[in-house]
Formats: sequence, structure tokens, C-alpha cells
Amino acid sequence: MVFSDNLRGAFFMAVAMAGFCLNDTMMKLVFADLDLFQAIFMRGLLLTILTAALAMKRGELAYRFSRKDSRILIQRVAGEIGSAVCFLTALYHMPIANATAIIQAIPLAITLAAALFCGERVGWRRYSAIAVGFAGVLIIVRPGGEGFTLYSFWAMAAVGFMVLRDLSTRYFSPGVPSVLVACATALGTALFAGSVTLTREWQPMEPHHLGLLVASASFLFVGYVFSIMAMRIGDVAVVSPFRYTIMIWAIIMGIVVFGEFPDEWTLIGAAVVIGMGIYTFYRERALMKRAQAHAIAAAARPTAE
Repeated sequence: MVFSDNLRGAFFMAVAMAGFCLNDTMMKLVFADLDLFQAIFMRGLLLTILTAALAMKRGELAYRFSRKDSRILIQRVAGEIGSAVCFLTALYHMPIANATAIIQAIPLAITLAAALFCGERVGWRRYSAIAVGFAGVLIIVRPGGEGFTLYSFWAMAAVGFMVLRDLSTRYFSPGVPSVLVACATALGTALFAGSVTLTREWQPMEPHHLGLLVASASFLFVGYVFSIMAMRIGDVAVVSPFRYTIMIWAIIMGIVVFGEFPDEWTLIGAAVVIGMGIYTFYRERALMKRAQAHAIAAAARPTAE
């Protein structure tokens, strides 16, 4: 039964990553004709409708955030807005595989940020893995190289905002509904993008633009739902590494849809980043299990009289 749950969890995570990548693909296609903020605004509205409908179905729409959780939600929305703007700006100007490869450094960046700002203990092994992983990012970016583009820094900035978003999520109270958080985040992003859109010229939308945006929001919704299902069904140690299947989808979409073939340095850098991310994750799991074993042993030890 455990194996079956893990297998389903891994499959759900792979589906989620496909959804996220297909969302990126639809947005990159839309950017050929529409303004960045107009596209983010429209997608945000559509995603808000989808997530609100799911939250209503689950009876979570009337949930009231506490003052503490409201502050965390504001931080998370700010991280989501920054990550969306930075990553989609990079995606507009870069091959989808290159932009996707850079943001695979998120787990490493989260570990580093947790150590620097949240007081979590990180040993030399994980610090070494983080350093090697960031070296992998430099291999992808190649500052000063022939394939270098300044928009790589937009993707790197997106990593920083994603760290803010994901670290904030850790501090929500246990009872806060995940779907409602996704809904509130989508609404906040839509409102921000809409306010920026008001200062720009609204570009006419054809039916195929609306179709791409509906598809984008739907794929993003699928990514959210299946990633939640994956983490709830399977063992985290088995399921989480399947996040990196998004690189496979990004390479496929880049070749099939945009005719973009990643060069060998991008693939090498992506392999380094992913390898270090998986190592860091398993190292964290091993330390957690060791701490739990010590706690159980201490609890079972007879109390001295």
C-alpha cells in the first residue's frame, strides 16, 4: 500500500510539473502579442475564479485568517507578485529551458535563506552542496559568455522572490486551507497587475489570446491541485524529487513549440543544480529522521529518580 501511495504521489507530482510548464508555454506564446502585466492580470483573474470555486466546493471560502496569518499572506502575495513579474520577464526573452533551469536552484536557496534568516542549522555538507549548486547556475547563465543575456538575472531575482513566497508559507497556522491561500495569492497578483495595466495602453485581445490565457490558468490550476495531492498522498522523500521532471517538460516544450534547443552547458548546469538539490533534500530528511530517533530514544529512557 505504501509503495502504491508513493507511486501515485510521484505520478501526481510529475503531472503538476507538466501543468506548471504548460502554463509557462502558454504565457510565452501570449507575450508575442500582449503586454506582460495585461497577461498576468487576465491569468490571475481566471485562476482566482478556478481556485475560489474549488475552495467553495471544499467549504473553505468562508475561512477567516488570523492577524498573524494575514501578515504571512501579505508576504506570500508579495513574493508571488515579484516572482511572476521577474520570471515571466525572463521567460519572454530567454529559452524556456534556460529560464526553468535557473529556478531549479529554489530548494538550495530556501535552505540557505532558512539558515541565514530563520536560524535553522545547516552543516558543511549542505553548505557545500549549495555552493556547488549555485556554481551550476553560473554555468547556465555564463556571465560574459557568448550565450549570456542580462535577462538571466531576472530569472535569478525570481528565485529570490520564490524563496520569500515559500518560506512565508512554512509559517501559516496548520489549519489554513492551502487552496484558499492559492486563491488569495492569485487575486492579489491579479489586482497588482491590473493596477499596473491601468497605466498602460490596453492591447486588443483576439479569441486565440483568450484561449491561451484560459489554458494557462487551467494548467496552473492543475499544477497547484496535483502538487497538493502529491504531497498529501506519498512520502515526501519519494515524491519531492519528481519536481525536477519540469526540466524534461521545459526541454520538450522548448524544442516542439519554440524550436529552442538547449546547449550542452545549459544541460550540464541544470544537472549540477538538480543533483545538488536532490542531495540537499535527502540530507535534510536524514537529519530529520536522526533527530526523531533521538527524541524517541530519549522519551523511552527511564526517568532517573
